[in-house]
Amino acid sequence: MTAISSAAIIGSGVAGLAAGIQLAKAGVRVDLFEAKPELGLGGSGISLQGNALRVFDSLGVWEEIQAAGFTFEGLNLRAPGPGAPVVAALPDVKSGGPDYPAAMGMPRAELAQILFARAESVGVTVRFGARVTGIEQSEDGAELLVDGESVGTYDLVIGADGLNSTVRDLIGIDTKPQPNGMGIWRTFVSRPAEVERSELYYGGPVFIAGYTPTGENSMYAFLVERAQDRTGLDDAEAARIMIEESRAYQGPWNDIRADLEKGATANYTWFTSHLVPAPWNRGRVVIIGDAAHSCPPTIAQGAAQGLEDAYVLTELLVKADVLDEALWEEFHTRRIVRAQAVVEASTQLAQWQLDGNRDADAGALIFGIAQKMALPA
Repeated sequence: MTAISSAAIIGSGVAGLAAGIQLAKAGVRVDLFEAKPELGLGGSGISLQGNALRVFDSLGVWEEIQAAGFTFEGLNLRAPGPGAPVVAALPDVKSGGPDYPAAMGMPRAELAQILFARAESVGVTVRFGARVTGIEQSEDGAELLVDGESVGTYDLVIGADGLNSTVRDLIGIDTKPQPNGMGIWRTFVSRPAEVERSELYYGGPVFIAGYTPTGENSMYAFLVERAQDRTGLDDAEAARIMIEESRAYQGPWNDIRADLEKGATANYTWFTSHLVPAPWNRGRVVIIGDAAHSCPPTIAQGAAQGLEDAYVLTELLVKADVLDEALWEEFHTRRIVRAQAVVEASTQLAQWQLDGNRDADAGALIFGIAQKMALPA
């Protein structure tokens, strides 16, 4: 028995696809609705900690993901200026346990494709270009309206539709992501042979300059600055800004600038923070992932937390016989304190940088959160 026999999932990001995979594997009928016309294959790369890799294994995709990305241990800190010397080589906590690497990077597009293929293979039905416009709840189910028309009644609706969640609005939750004052430039470039783990540069003209290997021949690089209005820039202008802002950083940044000069594209977004207080559900509708919480990627736990939301929720749904308050209480007990710890730590790290606080013990905060994440969700 499972607590539900049918579910509608809104959103085809990592949290939505993970939830769909786990439910479909258990025999639940799953329909996934995505407002975009096709699977999102844009973006650059993504950093994944061990607790995310542990969830991928439970989904049945770990071997494919490992082959598609670049696994590594530890983190290098470099200094800006001539030669970009490595000033510290920090070990990583294996937050997924001893069976998984401490961390990895991979192209976002490949992660999306792997999860989508797995979802389809286990029976998830996906409909693109489907904009949710209403949810009507009763004691027996939740009727879903897409583009103004009913597409059926489900035992559960899962809103995994991102920062600007429509589902969150439809069920009357007012908490929304708030800009934290930082913006980030990202680009996807070739990997110099010397880059074998994530590396960060603190100091210089931006808050953080860094990069993460994502494959044998690829990596993504980023610059974190004070948030600015960067709208309306064409590709050449965006690349030029990233080139100029990175000139204080040498070492592999020389190769990154060369790729930007050759046409590598740069994109820009603002950091946000938010945490929806309990409960994340309203009756038979629940939000997970970025719809429920967001934070600056200062400890690279955003995707991992969305995956854990999906894993814990589906684990409870599969082992329970009914969808009741006891299930929701256990879900919130297991997820909100953990997500809150990540949001607060990530936000604190960002604020220390915004304030120019040189006395803050960032290493201790990062290590402490990693130890918490090493405990299963």
